[in-house]
Amino acid sequence: MKTQNLWAPWRMQYIESLEGGPPGSSPDAAPGRSFLLDYWENPQRDAEHFVIERDAHGMILLNLYPFTNGHLLVALGDARPRLLDYGPAQRAALWALVDRGTDLLERALNCQGVNIGINQGRAAGAGVPQHLHAHVVPRWSGDTNFITVVGEIRVIPAALEVMYQRLRDAAMAHPRP
Repeated sequence: MKTQNLWAPWRMQYIESLEGGPPGSSPDAAPGRSFLLDYWENPQRDAEHFVIERDAHGMILLNLYPFTNGHLLVALGDARPRLLDYGPAQRAALWALVDRGTDLLERALNCQGVNIGINQGRAAGAGVPQHLHAHVVPRWSGDTNFITVVGEIRVIPAALEVMYQRLRDAAMAHPRP
């Protein structure tokens, strides 16, 4: 049997970032800062950072290393490591953004299900433990298939730019009330 390659050149940036600093840092970030805080503080670069939408409290953006196409991150602009480090109003603002992200995924991608979760702390799998964020992951029947199970490879069939445009179009077509 001939070995076949699955090209995923976008993964190299992620792999190399694991060696170059703490998880969640970016090449442009100051030491101890996360890419999420950098993105929050630079709204003029939203398209470059795949930020779909933002409000006075936080933002919804595409995950650069998605589990499935359209995998969103939702984060408040105020970087804190734990959910309970935020007050009730901030937690409500976070969940309102999660609601909005879920609505956008359903409208733009017609997904059959959605996983929503938070990994709080490195022991729980947080890749950016200094800046709590939620994952909103669209799901379809059959999106986990033999290649994931047997080859331990996840196939992401569409480019980030395509997902960004579909979700931005949905956001513009259905503005928040």
